[in-house]
Amino acid sequence: MSFFNAHIFCCTNRREPGHTRGCCAEKNAEELRDYMKARVKELRLPKIRVNNAGCLDRCELGPCMVIYPEGIWYSCKTKEDVDEVIREHLQGGKVVERLAI
Repeated sequence: MSFFNAHIFCCTNRREPGHTRGCCAEKNAEELRDYMKARVKELRLPKIRVNNAGCLDRCELGPCMVIYPEGIWYSCKTKEDVDEVIREHLQGGKVVERLAI
């Protein structure tokens, strides 16, 4: 039995300015992670954990996150994207294809 129904790792890796691959942190990843954590808590979604992660090696596609146990990767660039992942994936059990990477 899994301790969490969903475990979400949000990349907030920070690279030096001007790095060719960029980084999720410079793409507002920390604010989006904080927003997701707050929304999950506000909605009282059971056994869902939103965590900070170091580099997930998808820098060019970020900000990115991966949701386990499914192993589905997303690039969420706005709060609306995060809301869609919460609604469709976490609550509805459907992959959000337009945000999947």
